[in-house]
Amino acid sequence: MNNQPTYKMLRMKQLIEKTGLSRSTLYDIMDVKSKRYDPTFPRAIKLTEATVCWLESEVNAWLERKINSSRG
Repeated sequence: MNNQPTYKMLRMKQLIEKTGLSRSTLYDIMDVKSKRYDPTFPRAIKLTEATVCWLESEVNAWLERKINSSRG
C-alpha cells in the first residue's frame, strides 16, 4: 500500500478561478510592499524557472479562514 501524500497543485489560472480574485489582486496580496498584502496567503512553490504553483489544500484552508472570519 502506498502511503505517499498526493498533492494537487494550482497554476495561476486555476488560482484565479478558485479564489474569484483577479491576477493583479492576487499579486498585490502576495506583495509585501502592497497595502493589500496578506501574510496568511499561501506561498507559491517554484517548480521550475518559469513555473510557480500553489498547493490546493493551502489555498482551500486560506479560503476557509476568510469565510469564517467574514461570518464572525
